[in-house]
Amino acid sequence: MSRHLKIPPTKSALLQLKRQVVFLEEGHSMLERKRELLTRLVYERLGEYRKVRAEARRLLEEAYRWLALAQMRMGSQMLRQSALGLPPTLRVNILPRHNVGVEYPAVTAEPLPITPVGLMWTDPSFDHAREKLSEASLLLAHLGELETAMWRLLAEQRKTQKRVNALKYNVIPRYRSTIHFIQSALEEEERNTLFQIKVLREQAERAEHARG
Repeated sequence: MSRHLKIPPTKSALLQLKRQVVFLEEGHSMLERKRELLTRLVYERLGEYRKVRAEARRLLEEAYRWLALAQMRMGSQMLRQSALGLPPTLRVNILPRHNVGVEYPAVTAEPLPITPVGLMWTDPSFDHAREKLSEASLLLAHLGELETAMWRLLAEQRKTQKRVNALKYNVIPRYRSTIHFIQSALEEEERNTLFQIKVLREQAERAEHARG
């Protein structure tokens, strides 16, 4: 890739490039602040995500222990029959949320009352398993929001980092190199013009002396 842009070395081009460099540097500064903010948000969510994931794992393990106990006491077929037609134990709402230009789902979940089954062939462990699974589901809904937000913020952070690097190491240096090139070309042209004027003046003075 050429070190400078293919632009004719004129004064108007030089002025335009200088204005564009100022704009690019401001854009680089804004992107750098955005990158820093995104990085901070990613690390904040990463810490919370690890805590919620560990707690969700603990609740799921407890819920599955109760479910395994219910299956052992009631049998798989009876367990499936008892679960048929049960009302939901969780209400989930998902709405879009924006942060630093990044959209991700905001998940709110609330538990619903768990009505005991109370059938003759059921075991109390069945209702305990339902309660524990409901608790775990609440946390899993929050975990899903955290994970989705974290990955989308991380993707935006990486994209912003690429733009920052492109401006810092490629675009802005090429513009500055082009400015230096045009300035050198204009200075050389000015020196040549002054030299030609000097030669013409000397020639005119010699001609005047010859006539005198």
